[in-house]
Amino acid sequence: MSKRYPAVAGFFYPASRKELVVSIEQSFTHRLGPGKKPVLATSRNKSVVGFVVPHAGYMYSGPVAAHAYLELASAGVPETVVVLGTNHTGYGALVSVYPGGTWVTPLGEVRVDGELAKKIVELSGFAELDEEAHVEEHSVEVQVPFIQYIYEDRVKILPVVIGLHTVDVARDLALSLKKAVSELGRDVVVLASSDFNHYEPQHVTVAKDMEAINYILRGDSEGFYRAITEKNISVCGPGGIMTLIEYTKLFEKYTPRISLLKHATSGDVTGDYSAVVGYASVKFEVA
Repeated sequence: MSKRYPAVAGFFYPASRKELVVSIEQSFTHRLGPGKKPVLATSRNKSVVGFVVPHAGYMYSGPVAAHAYLELASAGVPETVVVLGTNHTGYGALVSVYPGGTWVTPLGEVRVDGELAKKIVELSGFAELDEEAHVEEHSVEVQVPFIQYIYEDRVKILPVVIGLHTVDVARDLALSLKKAVSELGRDVVVLASSDFNHYEPQHVTVAKDMEAINYILRGDSEGFYRAITEKNISVCGPGGIMTLIEYTKLFEKYTPRISLLKHATSGDVTGDYSAVVGYASVKFEVA
């Protein structure tokens, strides 16, 4: 059985279990965080479909990510958390679905939902079973300790790394996921792992981020894609975001509700506003 070991422990988050738990808890209680630690609900709220969550080092984006994870905990325990990362390395398949086994972090091991992985690839015109894209990729990895902190060993994960960021690919992956979940009777929550505008002054990044976020809040994948390409908004995980938007639309007879939980920048953490990265947590529900 395949094991995927950490690539960025000791860099993006602490490498020791004790220090990692402290770092996660400080994200929740940070002045930019939600101000309290999560409480795992005993009942499952299936109206919560997923979240956009940032993936920088915990020092920078952890407090913003904590807003999403607080809400995730309050929605109870799903069977599988699908994490849609982005391909920073260029390795592997253009849409890479981790085939099975376990992922290892300083908090222990978490199982991969190999059955769901195979079903998605079977239904998709783009996705492939592939480990190579995941070997050094941090965008999924940094989410896993938060997932373990909340759920311990109660859930499986399904890591997906997207390297081809178009609306067509997002719709294909969203439909494949929705069909796979339905055919297998799986209860899932989807995390789209993405940071927002990169390395511009605070006022520029905030303006660009909010333009992109407003399209997300309207559930407009095409408008979002057009905005980030035409206006050079350097969102690094647009494919995952568009996939989550399109996935949410597939819940027939339900109306999507998309809300911004928190937006901040690296400058809000460090005090250096000259060249910042934007972070946002966004909640997706159906009602």
